[in-house]
Amino acid sequence: MPVAVGTRGGSPYVALGDSYASGAGLAGVKDAKCDRTSGSYPGQIAKFRSVTGARHAFKDVTCSGATTSDFWNSRGGTPPQIDALTPDTRLVTLTLGGNDVGFSSVLATCARLGSSDRDGSPCERYFTADGKDVLEERVATMEGRVHDVLADIGRRSPHAKVIVVGYPALFPDDGVACPEVPFAKGDFAYLRDTTKKANRALERQAEAAGAGTSFADTYTPTIGHDMCRPRDERWIESLTPGPNTMAAHPNAIGQSVMAASALRQIYKPFHKP
Repeated sequence: MPVAVGTRGGSPYVALGDSYASGAGLAGVKDAKCDRTSGSYPGQIAKFRSVTGARHAFKDVTCSGATTSDFWNSRGGTPPQIDALTPDTRLVTLTLGGNDVGFSSVLATCARLGSSDRDGSPCERYFTADGKDVLEERVATMEGRVHDVLADIGRRSPHAKVIVVGYPALFPDDGVACPEVPFAKGDFAYLRDTTKKANRALERQAEAAGAGTSFADTYTPTIGHDMCRPRDERWIESLTPGPNTMAAHPNAIGQSVMAASALRQIYKPFHKP
């Protein structure tokens, strides 16, 4: 099987992104400010010598709450994520954009509205009240920003293989509600569709970036292990998470599945000047 990255300079690997990439909520905290943990999918990828090189060179700047703005700008004393990239970087993983759409605040809003109309779709009505889908518009804005992020990654690290790692299946893929998660029945399908739109946007930009950039689908392998599943079958935590997990985020198994999806792309043949 071809090795994805070269060996010159220790094959440095840079991990960029938000809480889905930082492993937020898991044990083994490496940076409390960013909720960065050793169980994250980048942390698991970095254990492969063929990825990081003999010196296991690995720079993890993922940070909980990060938006595309944090790629270029410092936030709360945390340097811009772009600063981690160099001409010697040979591999970049990126999970970013969910906070541009406002995943966390959207879930809080949907949970609040769900109590007023359990059988309807009050959250969807709220975000489409003016005849436009606000979340769809946010996804479109996010897509343009991710385009710019990928362009700057290419400029900073022109020899790097770039893996855009998508978001997992937070909600049941069949759109069926569950009593443990406090959303109205009709909003599960709306939230599922919004997640899919975000992933399609990320995939389009990965394809548009050209040779050396690919998309790692983490949605498909996590179908059936969403926040509505029983705790022992759940790879995405519900809004009442278990120990060493975070609400609406991948647990330890979920991060491992994300790592496996990324590694499938990393180990594909790679040809870039």
